[in-house]
Amino acid sequence: MNHRRLGLPGHPCREARAAFSLPELLIAVAVLGILAALALPSGQGALARMRVEAASRSLMLEIERGRDRALRDGRPLLLPLEGEAGLLAEAEATHAALEVHHNLPEALRFTANGLLIDAGTVVVASPATPLRRCLVLALPLGVLRLGQYASEPAAGLSSEHCRPDPTL
Repeated sequence: MNHRRLGLPGHPCREARAAFSLPELLIAVAVLGILAALALPSGQGALARMRVEAASRSLMLEIERGRDRALRDGRPLLLPLEGEAGLLAEAEATHAALEVHHNLPEALRFTANGLLIDAGTVVVASPATPLRRCLVLALPLGVLRLGQYASEPAAGLSSEHCRPDPTL
């Protein structure tokens, strides 16, 4: 049988040579495994950083929504932080493996004209990233400021350690 006349490429032995041998496949799998192992820690760090960013921005947004609600309704508002319905408990539950430290009361109080009566600092961190995002609620006007915390939260929180972050 003439292979050229049927349009088949070359000799049947050449087709077998076009495949990969078992040692070649094992080497390729090993190289891919090494590359995946190198990429995994950096991917986990990036994911942890995104969780910290998302949780801190979500907290800030919810506090602003509370301020807007008090203004819209024209009456004082109490926004719980602790407990099942609290903002901080929700942030920890929504974003796995986060640590939330704060020196705020159990609930934030807003006046009828939207001023925040309570002050304090919230720090959101994750063991998988060095990023510690801070949210400062400052009196007398209840100004919110988001930054990067430059100290260990376990040592005690202070708004002085919340530095401006040029990436924000």
